[in-house]
Amino acid sequence: MARKISKARANAIKHGYRSGFEHKVADQLTEANVKYEYEKTVIDYIKPQTNHTYTIDFTLPNGILVETKGRWVLEDRKKHMLIKQQHPDLDIRMVFQNSNGKIRKGSKTTYADWCDRYEFKYATKEVPNDWINEITKISKLAKEKFIEFVLMNRKDNTQLTEEFVFNQLPIFINYLA
Repeated sequence: MARKISKARANAIKHGYRSGFEHKVADQLTEANVKYEYEKTVIDYIKPQTNHTYTIDFTLPNGILVETKGRWVLEDRKKHMLIKQQHPDLDIRMVFQNSNGKIRKGSKTTYADWCDRYEFKYATKEVPNDWINEITKISKLAKEKFIEFVLMNRKDNTQLTEEFVFNQLPIFINYLA
């Protein structure tokens, strides 16, 4: 007998998401006026002897990759360990429906415990505002625009020091807003 699809999942699928929880996080990001990309970032990774790809749920404008999880099964944990080993430069963070969920029946280890142990950043129920507002990797285009902005705002006699450039960043962010 086929498993019945919940109303939340059916509604999520109707709106282009794979789960009700992804849909809920998308609504939260939309309400926060975050211009995220849904399942746009695809990461190649290698399981021993085989090649695979993994599609990240949400890519934030600052480069943070957000994966939403209701259940955090062994296969997913292994997959994320491989991805982390093979792509240490990526900032992948987890948003759990319940970070206090146990990794398996009878275990004392929670999803949060596992993330702490393996140094994965995580949150519960929604993407924290500090992740949304965090300044991380700046895209190549943004870097070019920032350099243009700095040069445009530099006085003729102002030296282009690291401090001057760093002080221009908040001004540039306000300029973009």
